[in-house]
This record gives sequence, structure tokens and C-alpha cells, in this order.
Amino acid sequence: MTTADKLHDLPLTETDTNRLEMPVEIDDLVSVSQVLSEWGYLAAITGLDHGDRLEVLYHICHGPDVITLRVSLDPQAPTVDSLHPVFPQAGTYERELMEMFGVEVRGTPDRSRLLLPDDWPADEYPLRKEASDD
Repeated sequence: MTTADKLHDLPLTETDTNRLEMPVEIDDLVSVSQVLSEWGYLAAITGLDHGDRLEVLYHICHGPDVITLRVSLDPQAPTVDSLHPVFPQAGTYERELMEMFGVEVRGTPDRSRLLLPDDWPADEYPLRKEASDD
């Protein structure tokens, strides 16, 4: 099966010119990403806090085209598997996700701080809606 055939079988929704989105279950994230790694590269990982749920968006690009994988997480125990084995550049984005949103990324190789100072409280995530403005 070619990469084009595999992409054709994915439940993609067109959201704008050259942009497709796909909701992905947590358990399918790595396997879907492996298919997409044959098509393009990981350009960014974005975290969103909707209040009742967290969402992680994985933006995979090929030329002007972008496919965004959307993974919903329980804000009480947000956990995803690392995409570092599929996309080595994922590590930096995963560190930001852990630090800013408190998402546990299983298997990411580098868990060191990226942006926040070393003395930042371990249970405060500045991009979560519940974060204080102090």
C-alpha cells in the first residue's frame, strides 16, 4: 500500500485551503503519525486548554499542505506517548507541552526545563486556564 493510499483511508476534514484536520484517539497517535511521517515532517505541536479538556495539535507539513492531528485529553490526567521515535524534532515541542500545560509525555528523551526558570513550581502550568495571573 502506498502512502497516498494510506492517507486516503484516514478520516481527514478540509478546514481551509491546503489544511486538513483529523481527530485521533490517544492509542492511535503513534501509528497515524508513522503513516504521516512518510508524507511530511512535524512542524509544530500546540497545546490548547478548553477548560473541560485539553487538546494537543500535531501539525505535519508537506510543502504548503498541513495536516493537523487533534488529540483530546482529560485535564486531570493528560498523557500522550512521545512522537520522538517517529519525528526526532518532537522532543523540544514535547518539553514545552509538559512545562506549559502539564501534559505527561511518555517516552520523551529529554524532560529538562525549556522555558521556565528552575525554581518554577512543579504543579503550576502557565498556559492552563486555571493558572493565576500573579
